[in-house]
Amino acid sequence: MKTLLCSLLLGAAFGAQAADKPPIAIAIHGGAGTITRANLSPDQEKAYHAKLTQALNAGYAVLDKGGSSLDAVQAAIMVMEDSPLFNAGKGAVYNWDGEHELDASIMDGKTLNAGAVAGVKTVKHPILAAYKVMMDSPHVLLSGAGADAFAKSEGLDTVNNHYFDTEARKRALDKAKKAISQTGYQARNYLAGDYKYGTVGAVALDANGNLAAATSTGGMTAKRYGRIGDSPIIGAGTYAENGVCAVSSTGHGEYFIRLNIAADICARVRYQGKDVTTAANEVIHGRLQTLGGTGGVIVMGADGSITQPFNTEGMYRGYKTRTEEKTLIYGNP
Repeated sequence: MKTLLCSLLLGAAFGAQAADKPPIAIAIHGGAGTITRANLSPDQEKAYHAKLTQALNAGYAVLDKGGSSLDAVQAAIMVMEDSPLFNAGKGAVYNWDGEHELDASIMDGKTLNAGAVAGVKTVKHPILAAYKVMMDSPHVLLSGAGADAFAKSEGLDTVNNHYFDTEARKRALDKAKKAISQTGYQARNYLAGDYKYGTVGAVALDANGNLAAATSTGGMTAKRYGRIGDSPIIGAGTYAENGVCAVSSTGHGEYFIRLNIAADICARVRYQGKDVTTAANEVIHGRLQTLGGTGGVIVMGADGSITQPFNTEGMYRGYKTRTEEKTLIYGNP
C-alpha cells in the first residue's frame, strides 16, 4: 500500500511538473496503405514499432533539450530514411528503369520558409537536402540532377544510387511490371494496391511554440516520365504555420496535390476556427475520400494537440509528448 501511494504521488508530481512547462510534442508517420495483420507477421510488427519508437525518441530528444522543431523533424525522418522498412531513403521503391528517385520537403512554421527536392538520386538523406534548399538557397524546390549537384556543393553525404536497393522493393517492382504488362503502361492509368503508397513524415512543436513539418519519400513503384507526387509540394504534402497547425501527408499523391490537402487542413483551422481533429477528418474522410483519393495525414496543433486520421486500412504512425508516447499500425482513430 505504501509503495502504491508513493507511486501515485510521484505520478501526480510528474504530471504537475509537466504542466508547468511549455508543451513539446512530435508525431510521425511511415506511410499508409493496405496494412493488415494478415500481411504483417508478428516479427514485422515488432520491427515497425521498434523503428517508429526510435524515430520518435530521436526527434523528441531534440525537443527535450530545448532544440527547435525544425531539427526535431529532421532527426526523426533521418532514422526512417536509414531504415529499409519505409519507402524513403534506404527503403525507397524503384522507378520503371530500376532506379530510385527521391523527394522531400520541410517547412518552418515561424517564418513560412520552406524547401524541397524532387527526383534526387544520390543524396543519402533527402530531408537534409530539402533543409539546405530552405536555408541556403533563394529557392523552394530543386529537382533532378540540379538538386543532386546542389546537395553535393553543400557538403551533404552522397551515395551511389544502388545504395538504396533492397530485395523487397525489387520484388515489388517485378510484380508491378508484370501487372502492367497485361494492359500496357499508360501515364493516365494508376496502379492498384500499395504501389502508390509510401512516405515518411514528421510534425513537431518546440518549447518556443514553433511548429515544423517535413516529409520524405521514394515515390510510386514503377513510376515513369519523371513523375513527382505530393511529398515535395508545399501545401500538398507538407505545411506548417505557427499558431495554426503543421501537417505531413501520405497517400495517393496526385489527389493530395489536386486538393492541396495539407494547406486545406490548416486553412480550416486558421479561418474557420476548427480544431485540428475536426479539420483533418473533414478533409481526409470528406473531400479526399469523396474524390476517390486514399491516404492519411499527421497534424500537430499550435497547442500540441495531435490527430492522425487516414482512410486506408492502416498507417504506420506514432507520437510523443511530455506525458504520453504511442506507436500504432492498424485501426482508424
